[in-house]
Amino acid sequence: MKKSLVLALALVLCSKFIGFAQNTYQVVGVGFYNLENLFDTINDPKKADDEFTPNGEKKYTNKIFQHKLGQLSSVIAQVGTNVTPDGYAILGVSEVENRWVLEQLVKQPAIAARNYQIEHYDSPDNRGIDVGLLYNPKYFTVLESEPLEVPLYDDKGNFLFKTRDVLYVRGLLLGEETHVMVNHWPSRRGGEEASSPRRQQNARVARNKIDEVLAKNPNAKIIIMGDLNDDPINTSVTKVLNASGKINSLGEGQLYNPFYAFYKKGIGSLAWNDSWNLFDQIIISQGFLVPEESKKFFFKKAEVFNQPFLTQKSGNFKGYPWRTFIGNEYVGGYSDHFPTIIYLYRLK
Repeated sequence: MKKSLVLALALVLCSKFIGFAQNTYQVVGVGFYNLENLFDTINDPKKADDEFTPNGEKKYTNKIFQHKLGQLSSVIAQVGTNVTPDGYAILGVSEVENRWVLEQLVKQPAIAARNYQIEHYDSPDNRGIDVGLLYNPKYFTVLESEPLEVPLYDDKGNFLFKTRDVLYVRGLLLGEETHVMVNHWPSRRGGEEASSPRRQQNARVARNKIDEVLAKNPNAKIIIMGDLNDDPINTSVTKVLNASGKINSLGEGQLYNPFYAFYKKGIGSLAWNDSWNLFDQIIISQGFLVPEESKKFFFKKAEVFNQPFLTQKSGNFKGYPWRTFIGNEYVGGYSDHFPTIIYLYRLK
């Protein structure tokens, strides 16, 4: 065979392969972002929100609220767009006071064209902060949702209080049934070890729902996301939630945590006392991990969106996520957490 014919044939095959790679798959971004105290400015007597009011300690005015909305929406508008033009198809959020603040967020010019819809329930958290889900109806259709109550108990079984609900949403993501759970587990106030049982109780609520879904369909596609206030190596994640970072050795019913590898490399989503934590995780069921020859809708990769513009440039918190307040001083940043995202590919 002549060299020119071989070269021509190779070019044809190459062009077909490139076309396959570029056009065969549709990509969606699914992520999480702790919005760091996205409160309205109204004093609600039923909530401990006094500091986030114009007369409160933080002098939280409508001007600050509007600026914060603009800052957050500018971040949401950018995450993932280098991979998929519409960025987040689904975005779980935490530290929001109510549905109204989310309604104001999705109306911001930077993201209004995406027409984000909202799933939200008021939670019993004593600070008055909730979790929520924003979704682009172009990619995701909600079939049902519910808040999963999280009562907390001490080591003697005595009821303590209720924390943020786990938001459960079942829907169709690119036509595929997908189960999403948005979490914001109890903080480490009082110390990591002392507070750990509370996060384990929260993890158990989520795991019970996961087991319920898997009992009906062992190949169900489940996404668990949130500010877990624990790292990928902590007991609440590895033992209770039963999530592992070792993709090639998962046991039956075990979940895959792609953020484990980031944590091992020292990559975090928030910083405190000159150390990094990776609390903002997105964990998936094995329904997204299928053999190469049968990949129709699958997990491709994960990312911590830690771009330089999101970091503090000077002062004691240099290099940390650029937050909204330092103490009661308004510094005009974005959030004290970086957003995270995973990319899912579906065969067209």
